[in-house]
Amino acid sequence: MSNLQDGGDLRSPLIPPSVDECLKPKKVTMDQMFEKYSGEFGWWQLRHFLLTSMAWALEGIHTMVMIFSDREPGWRCSTSRGCDSTAKSVCDLEPGSWGWFGGIGSSTVSEFGLICGQKYRVGLVQALFFAGCMIGAGVFGHLSDSKLGRKGSLTIVCILNAIFGCLTAFSSNYWTYTLLRFLSGFSTGGTGLCAFVLATEPIGQSWRGVAGMSTFYFFSTGIASLSAIAYFFQSWRSLYIASSVPALLFIILILPFLHESPRWFLVRGKVDEAMKIMHKIAISNGKHLPDGVILAVDSEVNNDDDALHSQSDTKEALNGSLLDVLKSPLTRFRLFLAVVINFFVSVVYYGLSLNAVNLGTNLYVNVALNAMAEMPAYFLTALLLDKLGRKPLAMWTMWFSGAFCLAGSLMKGYGAWKIVRMVCGVVGIFFMAGTYNLLYVYSMELFPTVVRNAALGCATQASQMGAILAPLVVVLGGGVPFAVFAACGIAGGLLVIYLPETLNRPLYDTMAGMEEAEAEKPCILT
Repeated sequence: MSNLQDGGDLRSPLIPPSVDECLKPKKVTMDQMFEKYSGEFGWWQLRHFLLTSMAWALEGIHTMVMIFSDREPGWRCSTSRGCDSTAKSVCDLEPGSWGWFGGIGSSTVSEFGLICGQKYRVGLVQALFFAGCMIGAGVFGHLSDSKLGRKGSLTIVCILNAIFGCLTAFSSNYWTYTLLRFLSGFSTGGTGLCAFVLATEPIGQSWRGVAGMSTFYFFSTGIASLSAIAYFFQSWRSLYIASSVPALLFIILILPFLHESPRWFLVRGKVDEAMKIMHKIAISNGKHLPDGVILAVDSEVNNDDDALHSQSDTKEALNGSLLDVLKSPLTRFRLFLAVVINFFVSVVYYGLSLNAVNLGTNLYVNVALNAMAEMPAYFLTALLLDKLGRKPLAMWTMWFSGAFCLAGSLMKGYGAWKIVRMVCGVVGIFFMAGTYNLLYVYSMELFPTVVRNAALGCATQASQMGAILAPLVVVLGGGVPFAVFAACGIAGGLLVIYLPETLNRPLYDTMAGMEEAEAEKPCILT
């Protein structure tokens, strides 16, 4: 009784906690901090997402500019002797009896003589551009995970895009032009990759899928705006300069207002910098970040090791590379599937895009309409992403695309059947455009922060390999391309079955954190 009168409590511990233990900060993961304290998708994330995603427009412009710069212009007879205006090809005419519409400098084909026996060189330039994209995606995927970071890598690729784009306009011969297009591909390959991760990593779990799916609107907008740029700048040299101006504007007007990813700061051991950004996000979103809460990688929070509860704001950087992905059986299998699926999707997407452009009408209108036609696919996929899940949506969009391609391969290439085949191609690219966009979100969620860009870079490299192969499939003609696209779509959908569902799963920080969480999933289900 006296103990109670003295203010004691029989339920209180015999040894009260120390002052140091009471002051111990509460460690939470990035997703937990977004959900509980700073806001998952407020004004700060919206502004940062919109500004960063504008880099996707740059990738669309630099990738598709070849459609206009490497086109074959129309021709006309300059003399009545040795020229037949009804001839199907200028290769059948006498030299000097005809001339190009718009002059010799209207395109690289007319200026460098890429006709008749030299026509293959147009395809060679395109293939080498995508080869550069493949190499650049791997290089900048690794650099953005290491010391350069997401913003640093994005800054470098944008600067290189502007430099190589302008230099391409001054190419003195075909081989110089080819080299500069390869270098442009090298920088372009890392643009969308770095922008995607930088734009989506500061977003909370419940909004990440929708936001990630929205990045491709900027890609399509870039292609549509390229049509307008090419319409006003008919010469291929002036077109390359004009198409490089957006990259310069992005560097000057947008990049200074972007922040580095707080997730990258966290895995690099820079907790103080990560917390500063989280405070800015909370204030901008009208939230409050308590003093006793601090960020930690998922492996620290899961282990809850007392030795990890140091209040130091600087820790040892957590490094990761593609080798770490390959060492782990979990991520190795995921990487293999992501690479093969991205390859199949790219073959179908770029292949159908090339077929859809050949409608025999105005080139500028065709490119703009094709870019705008993909937007409904992005909208519907984003709408269904969090309802159906990543896995079912990826499977069915690929299977639907494959089914329409299969139908197109069975159609004849003349009369009304030709129109039906064209419709099958349009519907096929509609579904595959949604898959292409979805795979960026899905692939990002399959790997932890410490190796995310390296893994995405590898998957993007596979996409560029598919882009290199697509034109070679298209030239086969007839129903063969549609049959190849059908096989790729159906096979890719079957492979998705072996991937895990990532809906409502957190973005893991470390390899250990992912492996521990995945190992616990069967216990949770039981």
